[in-house]
Amino acid sequence: MDHPAIERTMRTGYPYSERRQMFVTDGLGNDVHSGDEILEFDGEFYLVEELSIDAREILEQHGATYETAK
Repeated sequence: MDHPAIERTMRTGYPYSERRQMFVTDGLGNDVHSGDEILEFDGEFYLVEELSIDAREILEQHGATYETAK
């Protein structure tokens, strides 16, 4: 498991993009930017890269859906 900044760099080529804009803060207090993958559940959303695999599975089992922050 790599640090989120390393995973983002490997995925996009850059650790952060100047074009990324602040989206909002998720239910756990994490900053979510446009283009980030989020799990939406019951009116709340969570930054996927900050969730453990167990947390993701539990949310999925209860009907959470994967979205991309806009």
